[in-house]
Amino acid sequence: MIHAATPYLAAFRARWQTTMRYRAAALAGFVTQCWWGVINIMIYAAFYHGAHDAAGTAPLGLHQTVTYVWIMQGTLALMPWSCDPEIADAVRSGAVAHDLLRPIDLWWWWSCRATARILGRLVPRALLIVAFAGLVLPLAGLGAWALRPPASLPDAALFAVSILMGLALSASIVVLLNIVTVRTLSPAGGSAVITPLALILSGNLLPLALFPGAVQTLLILQPFAGLGDLPCRFWLGTLHGGRAVLALGQQAAWIAALTMIGRASLRRTLHRLEIQGG
Repeated sequence: MIHAATPYLAAFRARWQTTMRYRAAALAGFVTQCWWGVINIMIYAAFYHGAHDAAGTAPLGLHQTVTYVWIMQGTLALMPWSCDPEIADAVRSGAVAHDLLRPIDLWWWWSCRATARILGRLVPRALLIVAFAGLVLPLAGLGAWALRPPASLPDAALFAVSILMGLALSASIVVLLNIVTVRTLSPAGGSAVITPLALILSGNLLPLALFPGAVQTLLILQPFAGLGDLPCRFWLGTLHGGRAVLALGQQAAWIAALTMIGRASLRRTLHRLEIQGG
């Protein structure tokens, strides 16, 4: 079994090492996300301070919203922005045929590469955000704008599990985007659709709890909630007992569903694939 997993581990390791070399990109992303996070927090602070009557009945308090913003900024790289850029280049050049000649399961090969790329972009930026928002801001006397620690150790553990499941979910979506790129010969269409969906439905632009109550059930059940909103709720300690089990089960169910859809779609795509370029 270990021998069978060797090529996939090698693909993960190679992609991880390549992604981790882009230190300047990680630093630039950190600065951008800090700036965007501060802007968001100022907007939320203005709304909360300007609506005294609603502040006590809001689904999230201001300090929870501030923490939510920093978590979303720290995990921004978890979003499935587009397909694997190397796959897109290989589709345009015809070099994707090399992947078809390998004695591997192509879905797992692409999934390992996607996971490594996402994780390689996520880890350095998340660590920098935690250091800035969780340590530097309190030391600078800006504790009200700082990232607060998880509500408890069990909540921190559930957050870690949820983030790992969010990583698997994101990788599954990226593989689907790879398949769309193979079908359409361009990554533009898939990226144009997935980017706004991921930003809005994950809670990145606005915490899902602050949307109107009439759409709360739909927002929680859709797959993108598992990329950001559900992990944030675990961090804030708002999911316990049966609700926590259901949230993790929902993430697992979407991972399984997208995996089955992706594998079936990949089989159909490969049966009709015409290699272009050379």
